[in-house]
Amino acid sequence: MKNYPNKKKIGLALGSGAARGCAHIGVLKALSNMGIEPDIICGSSMGTIVAASYAAGNLEKLEKKFCSFTKMQIAKFLQFDISLINFVKKKQLNTFFTKYVCDKDKKIEDLPKSFGAVSTLFKTGDEVFFSDGLVFDAIFASIAMPGLFAPFNYKGKWLIDGGLVNPIPISLCKKLGADIVIAVNLNSDIAGKHLNKKKNSMTNNYIAKKISSKIEQYSNNFFSSQKDKTPPNFINTILNSINIMQYNIALNRMKIDNPDIILNPKLSHIGLMEFNRAKEAIEEGEACVNRMNSEIKQLTGSI
Repeated sequence: MKNYPNKKKIGLALGSGAARGCAHIGVLKALSNMGIEPDIICGSSMGTIVAASYAAGNLEKLEKKFCSFTKMQIAKFLQFDISLINFVKKKQLNTFFTKYVCDKDKKIEDLPKSFGAVSTLFKTGDEVFFSDGLVFDAIFASIAMPGLFAPFNYKGKWLIDGGLVNPIPISLCKKLGADIVIAVNLNSDIAGKHLNKKKNSMTNNYIAKKISSKIEQYSNNFFSSQKDKTPPNFINTILNSINIMQYNIALNRMKIDNPDIILNPKLSHIGLMEFNRAKEAIEEGEACVNRMNSEIKQLTGSI
């Protein structure tokens, strides 16, 4: 862990939330504009990707890539695996992370910033913290969302998405030495929300068709929602069920872990796989920091 003598250490806990996690980039940009650079940055699930990219000094590259995404480009990351293990191509993710997060062989101990990630032990549901070892191990363990990513085998144990037990890793920031913790909750406004209703739905009747091996066909479900009288498709059911669960876990964890500031970007209008709306999420991340400007200055003014 890095040493920062004679000053309070600021920790930033970046929560889970799939595509909504692009808002973390906006949060970091807005904090930087205020002269605030976190000493310790921890992530859960999507928050881990942004945290690792920031800690490695590659956040600007990651932002540009996310903002360039189209629906078809996102679809290229997806595949229908008849083994039902996962939907997302790990080879594609390896290339993506290497280009926009850090080198594949990069160790957490060698990052310029203190970085941590949280995952979940599949067998018991226990939390698993990553604060050393390979960055790639931490990322793949933390983002292994059931139904999308295969569980990650680490030292003979299967790990899954960190958001299942600790959606906003405030406790890990404190464990790594943070004196002040700013938490980013991506799902603060999902309560009572229904699936978004979009005009010009790509395939409203898709659920009635057989799953096709072509990416362009089955991936549409990640972007389009169903009519009220049609049950949500199985992918949206999985994602939104996990989202609701993480929302409730986060509320309870924040009461226990007690961050100094909670940032609540308003992101319920952005679907969990709508990375093509990254610019909107980033802008809302910046806006939520600006809404809390005076509170943040008051808390960090003496640092």
